[in-house]
Amino acid sequence: MHSRKPFYIVVALLFLAGVAASVYRGIEHNVPFLPGKQVQSWAVDAKVSFQAMGEPAEVTFSLPSDPAFEILVENATSPGYGLTIAEDEMGRHATWSIRNAIGQQDLYYKVTLVPTGNNQVIALQEPQPPLPYSWPATEQAAAEQIMDEVWSRSATNLSFAQQLNKSFNATDRSQNIELLLSGNTPADLFIQMLNSKGIAAQKVNALFLEDQRRRQQLTTFVEVYHQGEWVLFNPANGTQGRPDNLLIWDRKGKSTLDVVGGVNSQVNFSMLQDTRSALATSIDMLKNKDALDFSLYQLPLEEQSLFKGILLIPIGVLMVVFLRVIIGIKTSGTFMPVLIALAFIQTTLLTGLIGFLLIVAFGLMIRSYLSELNLLLISRISAVIIVVIGIIGLFTLISYKFGLSEGLTITFFPMIILAWTIERMSILWEEEGAKEVLVQGGGSLFVATLAYLAMSATWVQHWVFNFLGIHLVILAVVLLMGQYTGYKLLELRRFRPLAGE
Repeated sequence: MHSRKPFYIVVALLFLAGVAASVYRGIEHNVPFLPGKQVQSWAVDAKVSFQAMGEPAEVTFSLPSDPAFEILVENATSPGYGLTIAEDEMGRHATWSIRNAIGQQDLYYKVTLVPTGNNQVIALQEPQPPLPYSWPATEQAAAEQIMDEVWSRSATNLSFAQQLNKSFNATDRSQNIELLLSGNTPADLFIQMLNSKGIAAQKVNALFLEDQRRRQQLTTFVEVYHQGEWVLFNPANGTQGRPDNLLIWDRKGKSTLDVVGGVNSQVNFSMLQDTRSALATSIDMLKNKDALDFSLYQLPLEEQSLFKGILLIPIGVLMVVFLRVIIGIKTSGTFMPVLIALAFIQTTLLTGLIGFLLIVAFGLMIRSYLSELNLLLISRISAVIIVVIGIIGLFTLISYKFGLSEGLTITFFPMIILAWTIERMSILWEEEGAKEVLVQGGGSLFVATLAYLAMSATWVQHWVFNFLGIHLVILAVVLLMGQYTGYKLLELRRFRPLAGE
């Protein structure tokens, strides 16, 4: 007797591979596990304005690159300008250029962003130790006194930055801090003191995202390096960390906008919050990353629609296997209920049931006449197929005449399967009687109805198309049920007399 251990190993591997593939797709590709999920997106417009001086102009504008937000769509409007979007060691930036410009110039950059939930900024490499800041003679004594005092109250570089930020915004600030802030911005003074203690820090420009706001400006923050991560501080108000609605626009620490050949340059931001489908968002992200290879979403829409129907068949097959092997329900044909269930998806359940019963009833009446003609099997089946087509056509015309639009969907029934069903039921009627026909016919409709309910569930249709690993799980379960050799649940009725009252 062969060992079943290799079989169970294969089943376990299929199951684990299917679950792992589905979980990976949900987490790594941000495909929602439930249909209908919505995500918030931000549409941000940046308007760059300047006065051109009648000579060649070149505008360099930093673009956002924040791990907390994924860029979904970005474009720029610049009539008459050449545009280049590039990325280098200083970050992403757009460069507009023109040979001759005069007067007021307006350039636009638009971007749609989706929050990722990753608010940490991980340092790609450890920064070089900063050079100590050379303090002016009028500020050196005050700065050293502040740093020594704060240093004594700290234990790590991060706690030093926290205490320093706190002292900048205390209600009773010392005269030394007031003196230094009179000649320096809070961000510059914060960085100078951190660098004097050998702590890496840099300025970043960030934008607060607020729905339906216009003419917004960037806010200066300071990033402090600590254990492989950049921690955000706002020396202007003493806060630490980043709010969920904060977009880091520029991390290079220099000017966000550089204009050559123009004066009075400025940039203003407008923003709008929107709600969009999480599934459509994840698909757009995958397209941006060129990660749709071997994905059904790279197919034309017509083929996608076809596969959405085909991939429901394993769900129907799983229902048939469970109801026949475990429960013990008899059906006319092995997988005929699956095809009928597919037709029910197109016709709706009630219309499909009525149409199926009418076609089979009329088909059995005509088949009983054909049996008296003693035709060969192939001729008899061919005649039944033609009759079925005629019955479907007749019912469709009658439905149209009476204005019953639901009846027009009866054409979705598989005609060959209906013909074989009529043939099998007719033979079964002759050999085993009407009772067995009702048992198998009723069982087929019952199984088809349950398969339809499973296949038409929105979350099932979402899973089988977007998480293809689910089909490996279904295969593993079907193989496992194929090893079942015990009693079917409906067969246990035979043992009822042994159970007594």
